[in-house]
Amino acid sequence: MTDKARLAWRCRRGMLELDLLLQGFLEQAYDRLGREQQQCFERLLALPDQSLFDYLIQQQDASETEFADVITRIRASAAP
Repeated sequence: MTDKARLAWRCRRGMLELDLLLQGFLEQAYDRLGREQQQCFERLLALPDQSLFDYLIQQQDASETEFADVITRIRASAAP
């Protein structure tokens, strides 16, 4: 399994909203991230679904987390 395929599998979550957001980001923007940001995205995927939902969908403040930049990018990728 390639790294990108492994990440696609990890983007599959228990909530449809997260699935769509994370998989869309992986397909559209992941390759343009720097290596450090890619690693941060991979660590972000280790968070529980509820934490991801709070950060990405409910837009809970993530400025004090190591994930702040990647979260901002994921949110922006979903903006119309």
